[in-house]
Amino acid sequence: MRKIAFLFLLWIVVFASAAVAQDKLPLKLIKTTPLPGFTGDFDHFALDLSGKRLFLTAEDHKTVEVFDLDGNRVHSITGFGQPHAALFLPDVNQLIVTDGDDFGMVELVDGKDYKILRTIKLPAGVDGAVYNPVDHYYYVESGSDEASVKTHVLNIIDTKTFTHTGDITLPGNHSEGMAIDHEGKKLYVNLTGINQVGVVDLQSRKVLNTWPVPETQTTNALILDEANQRLFITGRKPPKLVILSSMDGKVTASFPISGLNDDMWFDTGKKRIYATGTETTTVFEQEDADHYKHLADVPTGFRAKTSIFVPELNRLYVAVSGKGKANAKLAIQVFETAP
Repeated sequence: MRKIAFLFLLWIVVFASAAVAQDKLPLKLIKTTPLPGFTGDFDHFALDLSGKRLFLTAEDHKTVEVFDLDGNRVHSITGFGQPHAALFLPDVNQLIVTDGDDFGMVELVDGKDYKILRTIKLPAGVDGAVYNPVDHYYYVESGSDEASVKTHVLNIIDTKTFTHTGDITLPGNHSEGMAIDHEGKKLYVNLTGINQVGVVDLQSRKVLNTWPVPETQTTNALILDEANQRLFITGRKPPKLVILSSMDGKVTASFPISGLNDDMWFDTGKKRIYATGTETTTVFEQEDADHYKHLADVPTGFRAKTSIFVPELNRLYVAVSGKGKANAKLAIQVFETAP
């Protein structure tokens, strides 16, 4: 009896310790929405805050999925080849989707009935994009998987007229994460094909500078912390967060993060960085421009690399993928940020 009582007491202690540990995590899972019938990868989210909607590009499923802000799936938009990035335009209740497979295009979608209204043809390899709220231009990347390709372009889409107004030529065959300063004049871009970060003057549409990204390759997400003149860059080989000066490209810090990382967010209110990858989301706290504290690796799921942070709700939404794993359980996870 004493042995049974001891084991029971031990179980209570272990369970209580686990519960306390969960409570101390910087992200708390509050809902999971299973997505039966889905296979393959997700790519990017877009937010309609006033309409209380999230849009998720399901690139292998060839759809854009619509969710409410509680994580419930409400609609599936069809008609795409391989949707990647998305941008919601609240003033006109429309959605722009970049679509690249063996072709390239962007599509304009009605936010009311979800019909594709117009299409702009672009070069093949359309993928990521970034929006400039100052001039209302959407910069859409067209790249290549061929390492021998020396340059690629950012296609400039005027979102007010939905027209292709020009291009910016970038070095290398491919680029990923991008960020624009608050004045809308300077763009920072991960030149993934040549493992550098580029600085682009958006007025002249010229590359001003390029800096190497050391310690990692296959760079993905990029965040500009303009207040501290820092760039946060994630890479996959090996999985790392590398922090550079946005003035001269010098490395100021670096840390291991979750593998197969893709999206990353900076919670300016709590001074936290959320980097999503497979199985976990890595969370750091910024103490100052050059000092960061690792808070946790929050459990998520297989290829849970696609995410969006909504600061107005203190929520991080994570898409759990199933590409490359038999019987994978795809889902949307909703996390609440801890104080």
